[in-house]
Amino acid sequence: MINLLIQLQTVEAPISSNSERYLLIYMIGILLIVCTLIILFFIVFQKRKNQLILDKVKQQKAFEEELTNTQIEIQEQTLKNIGQELHDNVGQILSVANMNMSILNMQVPESIKESFTETKNAVKQSLSELRLLSKTLNSDVVLNRGFVASVTTEVERLNKLKLLEASFIITGNSEVFNQPKDGIILFRIVQEFISNTVKYAKANNLIITADFSDTTLHLTLKDDGIGFDNETIEQGSGLINIKSRSELIKAKLNFTSKINQGVMLTLTYPYRTVE
Repeated sequence: MINLLIQLQTVEAPISSNSERYLLIYMIGILLIVCTLIILFFIVFQKRKNQLILDKVKQQKAFEEELTNTQIEIQEQTLKNIGQELHDNVGQILSVANMNMSILNMQVPESIKESFTETKNAVKQSLSELRLLSKTLNSDVVLNRGFVASVTTEVERLNKLKLLEASFIITGNSEVFNQPKDGIILFRIVQEFISNTVKYAKANNLIITADFSDTTLHLTLKDDGIGFDNETIEQGSGLINIKSRSELIKAKLNFTSKINQGVMLTLTYPYRTVE
């Protein structure tokens, strides 16, 4: 009997050991599955989180671009209205004044005829400058004339007014640039730079260079004015407008300046597909 009990104990021991082994394997398997599920959940959650952040950034960028577009459209419409008012109302008044002065020219005494003629010529020149200005303000005219012709007209106007000596240098084939709407924005950037140069730079010379390659327009504007310190210059509306417009057309912009060494703006605009 005792021998039988001993034999049963020796048989049950490995059975118990096998059960524990299977239970351990089962628990390890469950643990691995749970860990795998947790890792997968974390990966999916992180991807979802990153996607939400990316979508938010895209939405914010799209909103900012739409806001900039709207602001520029409002500015363009305002400039267009001002240009039309100048051409239709003020231009008409100057035209009438010029015609009346031409009629009165024969009746003016010789003692004041020279002064009268100078005044008449000044009115005539003012009328001519007003017409040129109204054309550069009207985006429809700029769109129709194109970027190169519009900049050429602006340079000619500057030289006529003798505000400074301006020149426009063109290299490459300008016909490869076929995005008229972007041309308006580029022209407004040129106008903004010219305006800042005339107002603040005290420059004698302004050189505008447009290099048209097969895929890119390299635009350079440089004056020989008093310049400014890049570290301390305040971001006025002119610089802000230039930067926002360049960002809108995906152009790379760079300002360089030193005190008494003028200002240089370089802009690299990759041609975009016409929308």
